[in-house]
Amino acid sequence: MNKNTLNISLILIFVLAFIGFNSLYVVTEGTKGIVTRFGKVVRDSEGKLQIVDPGLHLKAPFIDQVKALDVKIQTISSSADRFVTSEKKDVIIDSYVKWQILDAATYYLTTAGGNKMQAEELLRRRINNSLRSQIGRLTIHQIVSGQNSGKNQATEEENVFDSSDSEVVAVASQSKRDEVMQNALKDIGASAKALGIKIVDVRIKQINLPPEVSNSIYQRMRAERDAVAKLHRSQGRKEAEAIKAHADREVVVKIAEAERQARTLRGEGDAEATRIYAQAYKQNPQLFEFLRSMDAYKKSMTSGKDVLVLKPDSEFFKYFNDANGAKGTN
Repeated sequence: MNKNTLNISLILIFVLAFIGFNSLYVVTEGTKGIVTRFGKVVRDSEGKLQIVDPGLHLKAPFIDQVKALDVKIQTISSSADRFVTSEKKDVIIDSYVKWQILDAATYYLTTAGGNKMQAEELLRRRINNSLRSQIGRLTIHQIVSGQNSGKNQATEEENVFDSSDSEVVAVASQSKRDEVMQNALKDIGASAKALGIKIVDVRIKQINLPPEVSNSIYQRMRAERDAVAKLHRSQGRKEAEAIKAHADREVVVKIAEAERQARTLRGEGDAEATRIYAQAYKQNPQLFEFLRSMDAYKKSMTSGKDVLVLKPDSEFFKYFNDANGAKGTN
């Protein structure tokens, strides 16, 4: 084999390998493939679009192209939008939709060749219209509380506000919100099939009130809370006065009782002292009189500067003149 033959063989091998490589393609798991030839979709013998399942497949090299469609569950997260309730009040609803390609052929034809952005825009419009229809039949109280009654509307609206957020957020009660979501799921489920799409779930993440409504609600909430605070303060002052009056009465009663007991004890003590003095006097009257005189001298002469103007022979100085207590003479 000469050199030219070897080169030609290598070129042929390279060309065949390149053609073979372009004749094979892989459809990954979770996707469906649609083959187009010269920009047109390849159809089967029945005229239907040829849908390729995951795996390794053959195609005509260079002239066939494969469009991969993601058939896994996908999410459309809509931006918060304003909706009008039956009482002509605005609410801001944030929602999302879970969807999946059900019929790849129909999806490809209705979305301009499997344009995901176009499909999501169509679904976004339909879910928006469905939610507007649902919300338009309900009041704010029904959306927030899940009840049909219009009573205690202000209370229910205020109970769902999250004051830690800069924006007033009202989370709808589970029962009514589920009802709205289920109705929306039914509404767009049938129309989504026309796009080859299956709606897996529709969810409302949160229901907000517009800032202008939030401010008025906050002001009303503040006024009501101030009124409640004033009521509690007045009740507290009333109870405080009652407690203080009861305590003062108890103090007066206890002091009076203590004074009564003190007087009784003092009286008993004085009586006992008198009895003891009387007994001592009876046993030795002279010693008793002497001790009383000594005690009187001590009390009248404690400062050292006392002046007494008395006669020397007075009864007070009888023990100065005579140790036996006899009165002195001039």
